[in-house]
This record gives sequence, C-alpha cells and structure tokens, in this order.
Amino acid sequence: MTLIIVEIVNFLVLIVCVLIGVAFVTLLERKI
Repeated sequence: MTLIIVEIVNFLVLIVCVLIGVAFVTLLERKI
C-alpha cells in the first residue's frame, strides 16, 4: 500500500511541475 501511495504522490508532483512549466513558458511568451 505504501509503495502505491508514493507512486501516486510522485505522479501528482510530476503533473504539477509540468503545469507550472507550461504556465511559466506561456507568461514568458506573453511578456516578450
């Protein structure tokens, strides 16, 4: 059970990082 929870948390963190990266790139493109 613990390993499954760790995998889910890692997956969620990965998705959040991707969303933040996309938002950051979009803001940079709008500023330029």
